[in-house]
Amino acid sequence: MKRTSLPLRLALAPALLTGSLFLAACGDDDSDTPNEGDSKVTSELVVTFADKVVVPTYARLATRLTELDAACVALAAAPSADKLTAAKAAWRAARIPWEQSEGFLFGPVDSFGYDPALDSWPVSHTELEAVLANNDALTQQYVSNLKNEQKGFHTLEYLIYGDGGTKTVAQLTPRELEYVTALSAELKAVGQLLHGAWAQAHDGNPPFRDTLATAGQSGNTAYPSVEAAAQEIVGGITTILDEVANGKIAEPYDTKDPDVVESQFAYNSLEDFTNNIRSVENAYLGHQQGEAKTGTSLRDVVGVDSALDAKIRQQIAGSISALAAVREPFRDSIRDETERPKIAAAQEAIRALHDTFQGEVLPLLSK
Repeated sequence: MKRTSLPLRLALAPALLTGSLFLAACGDDDSDTPNEGDSKVTSELVVTFADKVVVPTYARLATRLTELDAACVALAAAPSADKLTAAKAAWRAARIPWEQSEGFLFGPVDSFGYDPALDSWPVSHTELEAVLANNDALTQQYVSNLKNEQKGFHTLEYLIYGDGGTKTVAQLTPRELEYVTALSAELKAVGQLLHGAWAQAHDGNPPFRDTLATAGQSGNTAYPSVEAAAQEIVGGITTILDEVANGKIAEPYDTKDPDVVESQFAYNSLEDFTNNIRSVENAYLGHQQGEAKTGTSLRDVVGVDSALDAKIRQQIAGSISALAAVREPFRDSIRDETERPKIAAAQEAIRALHDTFQGEVLPLLSK
């Protein structure tokens, strides 16, 4: 299945759900929203978010997916234990920027279907085996046309890791290796398309970075005001927090079903969840980890070192700490009574952070 536990996208900018957002013309008026006045919700906030958080994250994802493809090609060309280890490490490395992008699952990643093409789960074992059993040439184009559950990160994860990372190079068949390289080539292609959609003009349409950055300018039908763009940013934050607490954690935790755990084969589930919280942190601070702050961010709107700012930063740190307390593999912890209080505490921490953004930050973004 696709990520059916995902909540509906907030209806903050309806144009995002169709390809029409790329047709939004950017006029010649370079002025900010007329009613901005002294508001901290300015064009600079949106530009900083696009240039310091979104575009660099997608650039890193495209690079990591290119490296993953190279590792898979090397593995298929001359299989060895070292090359399988390298492919597994490259898979994990690529998960970091992807999961750190899930705090802004709007724009091209949503409207063009890149999210489900990259990250659908659970893996359909029956359909995967059907692909392996047929005689079709497993090319990138062939994989591109498969169902989402037969491609993407998690099908590749299953093939190279096996159940619990136990796959050995001797167990990889020539047909599986053919599938592996087709999958990695498609992941690489989608990563490049996603980055390009934000950073480059295409078919006469501006990069989505420009659509977001020109919020409130004449002709921008996707974001008629800077406030609408800022609300979209917070909507992305609350959506991923809701998904982690009430989908990624709750669904397997409540059902005790390891098959619906994300990244269960690589034992990477809790790392994924943690990087989702990092995506929230990056969006709030207006820069990636290790980068210096430049420009205005949501933190400035809240008030640097204000009581609310301290609360948000404490809740982010608390959510990450609560996740770190849960034992990996998560697919085993959901059925371990000793882990139940820790899992519940992680959910509670993430829900509290969600409620703070929803109830205390979002109202600050209205005129």
